[in-house]
Formats: sequence, structure tokens, C-alpha cells
Amino acid sequence: MKVFLLSFTPGGEKLGNRLAEALGPDTQHTPFHALATPLNLWVGERFCTGNGLVFIGAAGIAVRSVAPFLRGKTVDPAVVVLDEEGRFVIPLLSGHVGGANALARQIAAHTGGQAVLTTATDVKGVFAVDSWAVSQGLHIANPGRIKEVSRRLLAGESIRISSHYPVRGTAPAGVTVTDRNLDAQVLISHEVTRDKAALHLVPSVVTAGIGCRKGTSKNAILSALRQTLKTHEVHPLALGCIYSIDLKKGEPGLLEACRELGVPLETFSAEELGKLPGEFAPSAFVKEITGVDNVCERSALLGSRGGRLIAPKQIVEGVTVALALSPWEASFEEEL
Repeated sequence: MKVFLLSFTPGGEKLGNRLAEALGPDTQHTPFHALATPLNLWVGERFCTGNGLVFIGAAGIAVRSVAPFLRGKTVDPAVVVLDEEGRFVIPLLSGHVGGANALARQIAAHTGGQAVLTTATDVKGVFAVDSWAVSQGLHIANPGRIKEVSRRLLAGESIRISSHYPVRGTAPAGVTVTDRNLDAQVLISHEVTRDKAALHLVPSVVTAGIGCRKGTSKNAILSALRQTLKTHEVHPLALGCIYSIDLKKGEPGLLEACRELGVPLETFSAEELGKLPGEFAPSAFVKEITGVDNVCERSALLGSRGGRLIAPKQIVEGVTVALALSPWEASFEEEL
């Protein structure tokens, strides 16, 4: 997380300078008198990037500054406010998903102050499923279900987590992990689920291998990929990376598709792809052009780092797509 500090008083400026140094190179401190733009523009530009905002000054200034930009708890950034002496550090917004609670604790550790946490799960010391999900790199597909999971735990009831992957460590009090139990309050899976009652957490464990002709449009690539995900009931949030052959590393349509999806594009050489053992759908034409008999399946599987194919070569309007599932596990040992 890149953190932007904004101070309003001489005392706050001194504290901001100390915190910027203590929190590291991803922290930038700007005193109010040094702003090059009006306050609302400064806040708006940084709020929408998903970075952390820290106000050293009155809570009222912070609240009024961010209010016009609020969108939702899963997309708003961490917002923290503290007094100029660093005695009280208060997460105002996105305490769990955005990491404001963790940031407040970190700042308080440097100032010797108190992180003032108001989220009920933190106050009661019970498992915060949304904080845990963030710590594991899980996407929250239906954030509206977080409230019900937290309600049960706060009421002293238990919850079940149904995970399609291993979960290391000892589960917190009130939490039981099961293997594909349909009667669960939390589901961890890369698959589309029809269980609307469970909180669905999605790991980015699916790799897509894509082959396409030169000049293929972004829309054609997106259409082929989305159709393949739908056909094989893979949740779109599970897509972690797109792979192809290095001949395509500068392909405009492929790069534009990756930017729209918010996933990276990585490529392999024909030699790397050709060395991968296994049975793949061969194409003499593809081998003549690229030097390897199959691009999509080989690149998806090689990118999965020891995973397995879950969708063999699909051809959609000239675009070839294959999907692979990477090994993955969660851990209670890394809870925030």
C-alpha cells in the first residue's frame, strides 16, 4: 500500500516527516501549506487509486474531505486520522478490507500512541473474515454476506468455512474448516457457486493461456476468454494472470485486454513451452508460425507452476484459450 500523509499544523508537519521516514519509501508526506492543488482535488486524485490516506489533524477535516468520493467498503481505500502528537490513531474508513486497522496499529507503534479501533470484531476480539480474506489475497465476490458471518461470531455462534484448498494452521475460536461442505457460511473456491447464502472468497489461482493471430482485437480476446471461463464455471475473479508465447508480448489487443481485466501478461519462449512434458492439442500451423505445436495449453500449464489443466484448448472466433489451476493454500498463521 502506498500511503499519503497530509498534515495541517506545524506540529503535525513534524510528526508527518517522522512517520514518512518510519513507514518507508512507499509513504509520501505533504504539509497542507505545500499543496499544489485545492484540498478536494488532492484527496480525490489519491482516494480513487486505492492507496492509504492519513490525515494528521482534526477528524472533521478528514471526514469532509473524503465524503464526496465514497464508493463502497470493498473498494474504498484505508483512511486514518491522528492528532499531531500521535496519541490517538483512528481508522475512519475501510478498516478491514482496505487495511486501515492494520495501518493504524502500525502508525501507533511508531508514535507510541493508541490505535482506536471501532470495528466490532476487533473490539470483541473475534475472527474478522474480511481482514483474513485480504491477508490471504482472496477476492470477496459478495461482500454483502460479510455482515452475517460477523453477526454469528459476535453472537457467540460458530461458522463453517468450506475450502476447496488446504488451510494451514489452527482455526480461530468459533471457526471450523470443512472440505466442500455445502452447509457452510464461507466458501473458498475458484468456481462459480449457486450458494447465495455463503460468503464467497475467490483466490486468484487460475491462469489463462491465449493464442491469437497478429492484430486480433481486444474485444475478440475478451469475448473468447469470458466465454471459456463461463463454460467451465470459473469465477472471473479467479483469473490471476494471462500467459502466451513471447512473440505476443507486444500484441496490442492482448495487452489492452490484460489492462481491462487488471491482470498481468507474461510470456514464454518457444523453447520453454516446447520442453513442457504432457499431451497437448497439436497444430501444424501454430508450430510453423511460432516454433511450438501448442501455445494456449502449454503456456497456461507452465504459468500455473505445477498446476493442472481445467479447460483444454478452446477456439472462439480464431482465439485459442486454455485454463489451468495453480496449487494454492490458505493459512490462519498469517491473519492480520
